[in-house]
Amino acid sequence: MKKKIMLSFVAVTLLFTQSAFAELTKIADNVYSYVGQKNSSPAHSFAANAGIIIGSDSVLVVDTLISAKEGERFLADIRKVTSKPIKYVVNTHTHLDHAFGNCVFTRIGATVISHTADRAMLQKAGEETLKNIGNYGLKAEDMIGTTIVYPTLAFSDRMQIYLGDETVELIRVAPSHTTGSIVVSVPAKKLLFAGDTLFTDFHPFMADGDISGWTTTIDALLTMDVEKIIPGHGPLSTKKDLRDMKEYLLQFDKKARELAATSKDVNFIAAELKKSLPKRSMADWMIGYNVKNRYLGK
Repeated sequence: MKKKIMLSFVAVTLLFTQSAFAELTKIADNVYSYVGQKNSSPAHSFAANAGIIIGSDSVLVVDTLISAKEGERFLADIRKVTSKPIKYVVNTHTHLDHAFGNCVFTRIGATVISHTADRAMLQKAGEETLKNIGNYGLKAEDMIGTTIVYPTLAFSDRMQIYLGDETVELIRVAPSHTTGSIVVSVPAKKLLFAGDTLFTDFHPFMADGDISGWTTTIDALLTMDVEKIIPGHGPLSTKKDLRDMKEYLLQFDKKARELAATSKDVNFIAAELKKSLPKRSMADWMIGYNVKNRYLGK
């Protein structure tokens, strides 16, 4: 009986480990990504998604997770899929959970690309964020080997990258999740990496966001010929999830402003918001964080 219990415990542990640290999922013939991550702990990049586009001669990486340790895990998973050289890294934006793994990929010769505004944001805040990493629920040992690497190529509106037989388009519509948040489109596959323009089944981080520009960006994405969308956090998505995201942002902003006009109690406002917001299963704590940092000041 003890042996059976022990075997069951081991099986459950292995199952949890496999689900928490899932390998890359094949999205299209030459596109792989993490999607639907369930371990949303800080050390696991707050369950951020990251992926790759494989061309005939090279690989483009979309986002790099939160640390050198996480970047190395990502690189190991990439090498299970392809041995082609990794030529480019694209940061959809430069928040720590999407860009602090850059150092792993520049060490093997990749060029990092972002929007000009988010390159500037990383230059302004990156080193200070790493210095005070405990504020983000991380420990010094989580960040061993992590250095801040700035993009060496930046653009303002659009950029095309050719990976031999595959064309990739980088698009920034308006300030949204961050001033320079971009999306990565693979037109031939009707596929889009949305970065944190889209959170699916996650309460989004809104503190740096521009609500008007964010909804404008979503409207623009809805006009694109896209069937599969990889959000910054959450499972593989569709245009319905974009529409739900727009509704969430507008509802949150309206209600939070109303509540903040009559109360400065973060917990009260967050609880009232949670009652009215569309249900999302991940990151409830983000509601209060957004209230405190966006609507009440730090």
